[in-house]
Amino acid sequence: MGKQLDFVAVGDITTDAFIQLKDVKIEDPDEHNKNQKMICMRFGDKIEYEDVVVVTAVGNSPNAAVSAHRLGLHSAIATNLGDDKFGVEDLETLQNEGVNTDYVTVHKGKKSNYHYVLRYEAERTILVKHHEYDYKLPDFDMPPKWLYLSSLGENSVPFHNEIADYLKKNKDVKLAFQPGTFQIRLGHETLKDLYAETELFFCNKEESKRILDIKEDDIKELLNGMRNLGPKIVVITDGIDGAYVYDGSDVWHMPMYPDPGPPVDRTGAGDSFSSTFTSALALGHDVKTALSWGPINSMNVVQYIGAQKGLLDLNALKELLANKPENYVAKKI
Repeated sequence: MGKQLDFVAVGDITTDAFIQLKDVKIEDPDEHNKNQKMICMRFGDKIEYEDVVVVTAVGNSPNAAVSAHRLGLHSAIATNLGDDKFGVEDLETLQNEGVNTDYVTVHKGKKSNYHYVLRYEAERTILVKHHEYDYKLPDFDMPPKWLYLSSLGENSVPFHNEIADYLKKNKDVKLAFQPGTFQIRLGHETLKDLYAETELFFCNKEESKRILDIKEDDIKELLNGMRNLGPKIVVITDGIDGAYVYDGSDVWHMPMYPDPGPPVDRTGAGDSFSSTFTSALALGHDVKTALSWGPINSMNVVQYIGAQKGLLDLNALKELLANKPENYVAKKI
């Protein structure tokens, strides 16, 4: 029997090609798209771009696995790859990062995911395609301490039920759930069994409103609404207004850790926050400490292109925490 894993990230993996745009226009929201800016470029023409940077083995769950490993956990990834050159590169990257790849499934004749990230200033639009794989939970030698579930393809609803069943049978395994776009779009009713088995849940404020299908703006109401679905600890981030956590008794608020410079690329900011918070709990720390760790890794990640380059190790994170500004303090609200 092998060593028990601290942290197993479950979810899709991709290669990201970051294309720095040059000759485009960003249009402000109009009456038809009240919250959505539009990126505009000339159709049927050649359009110059500044640069392209290709980053392998990324996605919500791979980012989390790398983050957890750098913070000192024995982490693994359960994911699916094609047998093409992008799959080979992804696997090599994970292994070079020290992430356990025993539960990576390579599908013969299938393509690996490859996404295009259109960058303009610090914001980005991502062109995504999730290839369909046959999702199955690994046959673990020993149940891991934590499962960390995030973005999956649209054919994965039965897989969510399989995970819920596994958690019902293995009560010592804790689930951290950071839903991706498709999982949010499903709403909570379809995934009710999974929510009921969730220890730790992450989303941003707008996502919580979509999941709950309400227009409520009060953060305490949103935290309570999400916790009523089943998760024991609910964390909701709110951009520059920081992050909130509710554990059933106390609501804590944490401000952002100040950026040392303007953000370079916001890709992976949410993943770094959520995985760092989870890692802190997995290392035996309390909710308040975990809430102080998360924003530090997010701050550093957005200083680099891609979701993993800026992920900190434990010593670097603790050094930044030791030198925190006076107002970087978790407060009950």
